[in-house]
Amino acid sequence: MEPNQNQRDNRGGNENFGNRRGFRRGGDFGADRKSEYEQKVLDIARVTRVTKGGKRFSFRTTIAIGDGKGKIGLGMAKGKDVAQSIQKAFNKAKKNMITVPLVGGTIPYHVEAKYNSAKVVLKPSKSGVKAGGPVRVVAKLAGMTSLTGKLLGRTNNKINIAQATIKALKSIRPVKSR
Repeated sequence: MEPNQNQRDNRGGNENFGNRRGFRRGGDFGADRKSEYEQKVLDIARVTRVTKGGKRFSFRTTIAIGDGKGKIGLGMAKGKDVAQSIQKAFNKAKKNMITVPLVGGTIPYHVEAKYNSAKVVLKPSKSGVKAGGPVRVVAKLAGMTSLTGKLLGRTNNKINIAQATIKALKSIRPVKSR
């Protein structure tokens, strides 16, 4: 006895059971997902590993993320393609978040830090963000509305400058209000 059409297509209430489109493993990796953090890609580099069989290419991505309320993170990761490396760097940045004590949209006092050959000086300001490159990106993502930044190092390496900026912001201790 052959089952009728309705019995054959009914597989647990899902008509598209055999069609694998729309089914993803391990969560939603789509770009339509909203995060509580803003992100900015600081650097994407194609890196090469030389093996016996030839060259293997991968991508290294550095990302800064922030919530605009004093939290900032920096992440660097490698992946087979750009999207994978961005996702991995975002996850690393979330794990490396720091909180910056802000006073009126700026830092409470003058700080400086050195990371490898990059040296950064950060000063409180009242007239907007005056900083260049990665210092500006990190300050904006952290929610700073006014800051003066100066690069004193002898490098143009964005990654080291961003690391020095994060190190300087990490060294700030909250100021007790009177």
